[in-house]
Amino acid sequence: MAYLTMDVKGLKANFEYLDNLFRRKGISWSIVTKLLCGNKEYLKEVLGFGIKQVCDSRISNLKTIKTLRPEIETIYIKPPAKLSVANIVKYADISMNTDFGTIKHLSSEAKKQGKVHKIIIMIELGELREGIMGDDFVAFYEKIFNMENIEVVGIGANLSCLYGVLPNHDKLIQLSLYKQLIEAKFSRKIKYVSGGSSVTIPLIFQKLLPKGINHFRVGESLFLGTDVYNNSIIKGMKHDVFRLFAEIIELIEKPVVPDGSMGTNVEGESYQFDEDLIGRKSYRAIIDIGLLDVEESHIQPVDQSISFVGASSDMLVIDLGDNKNGYKTGDQLEFTLDYMGALRVLNSKYIEKRINK
Repeated sequence: MAYLTMDVKGLKANFEYLDNLFRRKGISWSIVTKLLCGNKEYLKEVLGFGIKQVCDSRISNLKTIKTLRPEIETIYIKPPAKLSVANIVKYADISMNTDFGTIKHLSSEAKKQGKVHKIIIMIELGELREGIMGDDFVAFYEKIFNMENIEVVGIGANLSCLYGVLPNHDKLIQLSLYKQLIEAKFSRKIKYVSGGSSVTIPLIFQKLLPKGINHFRVGESLFLGTDVYNNSIIKGMKHDVFRLFAEIIELIEKPVVPDGSMGTNVEGESYQFDEDLIGRKSYRAIIDIGLLDVEESHIQPVDQSISFVGASSDMLVIDLGDNKNGYKTGDQLEFTLDYMGALRVLNSKYIEKRINK
């Protein structure tokens, strides 16, 4: 049976690395827990590190977090759907918003629940995902800052998630200037300028982060130790907190080239093979995970001598060459994962989740 492990010591080391980094710079930060897909046991470990604020994009995950640690401040990190407003007010202390009509619904619901719901207004900085246009920001803020049961606690922006637009000093200065404009025009304080995420961390090292950016939302770098900006690993952080193990369920020496008329596979792909490979054989292993769990492009065998040669819904096929390491049926193969690989595996109900302490 395939299973995923989470190394708690390694994850805690990553947490302490980031916590110390942000404390030295006077930056507040929040853990983005969406990677954990609401796994209660994993969440217990992460919430036990002492973080004061967490973000998630799924209401069910925020509900689990509030059940485990009701004192932790929660942020819903995508524009709310109107049909979800009641639960967002119930389980999210803060939500990120771009729509006036939605904020009116949040206001009414917060009043009904006897709460003040906090919001962060998201501004477009070029990534073209969520965010109001900068030219509309002042008028937008003016319409909502006196709204009942609503408190604007921040402005924010998202970069790199959709098209890969990278943060830089100029873009983040622009975000900081919006905060200064609001404070000067309306004599209101804005607590958070939430322009930081995993991809922004390298700007701290390069001393290119504007002083006005005082809030980060971090998931990938915490869980995987990644320098998202440079597609590498942050020196001093653990990159193997998660490990995937899958069992070899068949291992047979077979031809390298399929035999028969070729159509398309389950993904609609067609294959062509080098005629020079006809007649050659290699040892092929089938492991007990498939595309239903994760795409092979997002996991990497720890043994670099083996490679993927194909995938179907419930099985991945691996080429072992001459099987110099003597693998046999029943052996476990070990894999590291990138962010999307970890997300897919954690979301799969078919893969057991284990904790290594």
